Amino acid sequence: MDTLLPLLVAIPLVSSALAVMAPWKWARDLLHLAVPAASVIAGIWLFTYTAEHGTIAHNVGLFQGGVAIPFAADAFSAIMIITTGIVAVTANWFATVAGETRSRYYPALTLMLVTGVNGALLTADLFNFFVFIEVMLLPSYGLIAMTGTGARLAAGRTFVLVNLAASTLLVVGVGFVYGVTGSVNIAALQGVAAGNGPAVVAMGVIIIAISTKAGLFPVHTWLPRTYPGTSAAVMALFSGLHTKVAVYMLYRIYVVIFDLEDRWNTLIIVIMVASMLIGGFAGLAENSIRRVLAYQMVNGMPFILVMLAFTSGDPQRALAAGLLYTLHHMITVGSLILTSGAIEETYGTGALKKLSGLARREPLVAAVFAAGAFSVVGFPPFSGLWGKAYIVIEVARAGDWRAWVVISTIIIASFGALLAMLRIWRKAFWGRPMQGIPATLRVRPGVIAPAATLMFVSLAMFIFAGPLIDAALTATEGLLDVDSYQQAVLGEDPVGVPDMSTLQGGVE
Repeated sequence: MDTLLPLLVAIPLVSSALAVMAPWKWARDLLHLAVPAASVIAGIWLFTYTAEHGTIAHNVGLFQGGVAIPFAADAFSAIMIITTGIVAVTANWFATVAGETRSRYYPALTLMLVTGVNGALLTADLFNFFVFIEVMLLPSYGLIAMTGTGARLAAGRTFVLVNLAASTLLVVGVGFVYGVTGSVNIAALQGVAAGNGPAVVAMGVIIIAISTKAGLFPVHTWLPRTYPGTSAAVMALFSGLHTKVAVYMLYRIYVVIFDLEDRWNTLIIVIMVASMLIGGFAGLAENSIRRVLAYQMVNGMPFILVMLAFTSGDPQRALAAGLLYTLHHMITVGSLILTSGAIEETYGTGALKKLSGLARREPLVAAVFAAGAFSVVGFPPFSGLWGKAYIVIEVARAGDWRAWVVISTIIIASFGALLAMLRIWRKAFWGRPMQGIPATLRVRPGVIAPAATLMFVSLAMFIFAGPLIDAALTATEGLLDVDSYQQAVLGEDPVGVPDMSTLQGGVE
């Protein structure tokens, strides 16, 4: 079964080439919908198989562990593949009905993006993670500026500069890690950053680069300035794929390489608390729906990553709480962005000062947006309630000042998110009907359907919270089973893997 893992990268890549060459629009549209859907199915199979058998891995070319290009899958990576696939399908569905796929290269670029995402979620090598990040970024540069308008080209310039700088920092960090340890294989680096000064510094460079791509404070400002400059379909793709791949690797690095070392807990809490507050309230100053939503992306990341600081007691449950919120955030924010896109496609703008009275004019759109707003704030009956409640429960287990600080911040940041959602509702959905708009102009059902589908997924996550939490616990159990990960990736007799025991207790 492990020999099939490279297909999750090869099939989207080949499909991208086919989408460029296909002369028929229907064939290109079919490819960019069917391939992410196939990733979802493959992810479900992977989750089922790895939950029972543990981590599986394949070394390309059948080289021995430590030398080959390794692909590895456990329940944690599988559940991320499932959710990124769901977001990709719905975002591509929206792009198709909104007419963005009239451009011959749009489907090919999205498929190349899926290639990079699947590769980044499956690689067991830090250098290859950098490579797949670049595979994600190259098509993203085209997607972000495809329409050629001034605003989008300006956003594209910032996006390119920031991500090139972060990628440069990432590959430099990978070089430092190799220079210090003699390996960049994640399994071979198990525990190397726990108590070893040079390894900590080298890994710190990598973490700063990944945190920049994730949009964490204080390197977050580029994200709300660039993502809203894209189309809604592309922004939904980026929100569900780019930042969440960064979350995945930060979890993997902290568990495997830092061995959940608790001396970083205070630093993590300080950064995440600041990110929560900025993300919760900064959107109140923005003037368009998607700019407000961009700060909800900034707000969501620290909810996920703060759980790394609460793994001293029961790491499985703490990480499961963060994972559950990750899944909720991908689905909910994707729905809100696509709802805004449906409004923009119909009325030509997402500016709050130009919209009014949509609740009476567009009851279905208003209902979908209200559901997404309820979910992102943490109101029932949507996935945000269980996402935040599970985080609060696991944080409260610490029973010390850290719990008080983080729970208080969660409440305050959630209040900020509520105010931001209420501001959108008051400006765009309440008020007098817009003047000069033909009475027949309405959001087409096909355009709002992708966002509504994601909200049905969020509702299902609320209703079936028990099985979902069990799945999150299974995924984090797989993440924490480092022995299984090492055995699968390195094999019985790895070649080229340095003796990491010589690095322990190094210079602090």
